[in-house]
This record gives sequence, structure tokens and C-alpha cells, in this order.
Amino acid sequence: MTALDRTDSIFFDKAGLDLTRVEGIAAEALAHADDGELFLEYSQSEALAWDDGRLKSASFDTSQGFGLRAVVGEMQGYAHAADLSEPALRRAAETVKAVQAGYGGSVSASPPGTNRQLYIDENPLGLEPFEAKVKLLAEIDAYARAKDPRVRQVMASVAGSWQAVSIIRPDGHRMADIRPMVRLNVTIMVGEGDRQETGSYGTGGRRTYGEFFETGTWRRAVDNALREALVNLDSVPAPAGEMTVVLGPGWPGVMLHEAIGHGLEGDFNRKKTSAFAGLMGERVAAPGVTVVDDGTIENRRGSLTIDDEGTPSNCTTLIEDGILVGYMQDRLNARLMNMRPTGNGRRQSYAHAPMPRMTNTYMLGGKRDPAEILASVKNGLYAVNFGGGQVDITSGKYVFSMTEAYLIENGKIGPAVKGATLIGNGPEDLKKISMIGNDLKLDDGVGTCGKDGQGVAVGVGQPTLRMDGITVGGTAA
Repeated sequence: MTALDRTDSIFFDKAGLDLTRVEGIAAEALAHADDGELFLEYSQSEALAWDDGRLKSASFDTSQGFGLRAVVGEMQGYAHAADLSEPALRRAAETVKAVQAGYGGSVSASPPGTNRQLYIDENPLGLEPFEAKVKLLAEIDAYARAKDPRVRQVMASVAGSWQAVSIIRPDGHRMADIRPMVRLNVTIMVGEGDRQETGSYGTGGRRTYGEFFETGTWRRAVDNALREALVNLDSVPAPAGEMTVVLGPGWPGVMLHEAIGHGLEGDFNRKKTSAFAGLMGERVAAPGVTVVDDGTIENRRGSLTIDDEGTPSNCTTLIEDGILVGYMQDRLNARLMNMRPTGNGRRQSYAHAPMPRMTNTYMLGGKRDPAEILASVKNGLYAVNFGGGQVDITSGKYVFSMTEAYLIENGKIGPAVKGATLIGNGPEDLKKISMIGNDLKLDDGVGTCGKDGQGVAVGVGQPTLRMDGITVGGTAA
């Protein structure tokens, strides 16, 4: 059964909508617009959290609704409702017609179709019983406490969701997708005397819970969280100043995502509010730096068979050998910039209009051995894991905190440091990359990106990188 067949069953067989009438409402509502669509969604989600040796919370949620959008020039008329009924659709149609008053546009052609399927179309929530998920969390807690007497608190959670979407274009063209998502998180607090530190690890993607029940998977999550906590327990205050920084592979790509990725989204560049606006074809990074946004990787958290406008996802090259060559585009901004949509039109839910968003954004690997990169640094900082950060899209300025970092002393990894932050400017610091490792790694599947109040699942990644002359904020006296 195809995704379209399954969503037809949800929205038209079970919900009682009549397909022909719904298509007619969408066609009439968008007849004079430049673009638009009817977005139907049904989703289920659950989350179980363990803390203090017991199940702390468990939740389950089901939601459904639609969003109807009419695009006229750069304006959008958007109406949504949790009521999947013909009267609600007709009220929404009257609302979005207002933005088209006196306008005589011609609706853009529909996106091309695709037979690609990047992930399973099963509902992961019902494949494992509730009791098994609680037992898994209890086993995580017991294993962590048995590993080290310094463990004082264990927090673990599993979460899953299942989203069915159907997109109806005004010409009657229809697209659909069934999207699973699961995630496992472990946070451990350790203590020695009066000092306490924490470590965390998470993993997930567009698959089922099955992998989490494999002993090796959940034990690896515990081991990584505990290792980070114990490293931080022995950490020393971080130095401050301008220094050489080596970024580890994988999750440190979140800095690339925030400090650079958002600046390469189409809306910011069309409005010329990005630090990269007007720089197409120019050098924006050091030679050897190639950055892509790839929504086509199987089972990855940020991947999509189609985006939320129906465009098939793509692998879009943004920076090639240091030269800016592309932006991430939804349909609206691509049309206004005379460019092609790249499959990056995304929305949090039916209650939100789509906008250009990242999927899996990462830097390609280079030729250097990671050990060689570390050995090349006499004194500096090795950043392995990042926490939160702030970025100004217009200026490119950023601040990022590190949850795991080490001093580099005479080319070797030294003591762990606590309280280190990276401070800089994304577009400027791209040019400070002097060595690129051959160890490209994607994150373990935990990223969520926020923009204009909407959160969507994303992936990040990069190889080991050496960056020269980076400002580090520290805590050392």
C-alpha cells in the first residue's frame, strides 16, 4: 500500500471527507493565487520519562487538522483548523480568498513526483508494549548506577511520533508521506564531595523503537553519558582568549548549522537580512570547505521523502570548495528569486505555514588524519560536544557553550575544561578553517531546530576541523 493509499484511508475513509469535494474546495480557494496547497495532517506522539528511580511521566497525544495556504506575490493567506470537516474547509477557503482580492495570478506548476521512500511507513508507537518501554528505562537506570558509585541521579526518556500528511494542489495533484520518529535520551549526574557534574547522550531517527531494545544500543547511550559526566567531574576552569580551536566530528556541526546554515536559507537572502546576501559565486569560506544540505539520507532524523509543500527532498550543495553556490529554498522564495525549490519547505504542523528550513546540514570530509590535526596544535582547545548557543542571522555573530572540551598541550589532548564558550562570526570564521579531517560523521539523531516559533527535526555533521584565531570565553581567573 502506498503512502497516498494510507493517507486516503485516514482522511477520506475514516474522517469522512469526500475527496472530489475537497479537491474542488482547494481549487476554488486558490484559483487566483500564485501558489498554495491544502495540507492535511494526522499525528500521534508519546513520551516516557524516568527520574529518581521511577517512571516520572508518560504522555500520549493524537492530533489532526489542516492548513490551507494561498500565496500572492510575497504575501500569504493562511487558515488552519483542528476540525477535519467540509464546513471548516469552506470557512478557511473564504479566509484565504481575501489575500487574492483583485489579483489575477496563475498557480505555479505542481512539484514533480517521486517513488522514493527513505524510511519505514509503520507506526512505531504500537510496535512495542508500554510495559516494555518502562522496563527499558528501569534497566538503563540500574545499569548506570551499577557502573560507578559516583552516580547520583539517572534521567532517561524515550519518545516517538508518527505523522501522516497529504498535500493537495489546486490542480488536483496529490502527494503524501508517512513519517516515523523515535528518540532515546540519557542524562547522568555524578558527584564527588560537594561537586556535581552531568553528562548526556541521545540517539534516534526515522525508524522504530526496536534498536533501542538491543542491549548494545542502550548500554552505549549510558556509557557515553557517564563518560561525559566523569570527564566534567575532573575538569578545570577554561582559559579565555584568542586561540586555535579543533572541533571534533559529528555533533559539533551544530555550530555550522546555527552560525552558517540559517544564513543560507532562501528567505533571509531574498530579504537581504543574511550575512551571505548578495555573495552568490563569491568566496565565503576557506578552500576545501564544502557544505551540503541533504534530506535524502535514509532513516536520518532530518530526512524527508517530500517536504511540506510536496517537493521531493534533495542534496543541495551550498558552499563548494569555499565558494557560495546555493541556498535552501521553499517554493515561495525560489519563485521570487527566480531559482528552483530545493525541497526545504518545512512546517512544524498543519497550524503553521511552511518556510525554508534545513534538513541534514553538514560539511564534507577532507584529507587530513584527525591525529595529524591535533598534533599540529601547540596550544589550543579541543571541542568535542556543544550545548546551547545564540546566533544573529544578519551579522553572523554567535556564542556557543561547550559541554565537553579539552586543552591541547604540545599536540596532545590535555585536561578537560569547564565553562568554555566559542565567540565569533560565522561567515568570517569559515575562512579561518585551516585543516579538514577525513572523518566526516553525522550526529546521532537528536537535533531540533527553532525558527520563527516553529521547531522541526534536523541533522548536523562535520569532520574534525582546525580553526585558527577563534575567540574563547573561559572561566579561569
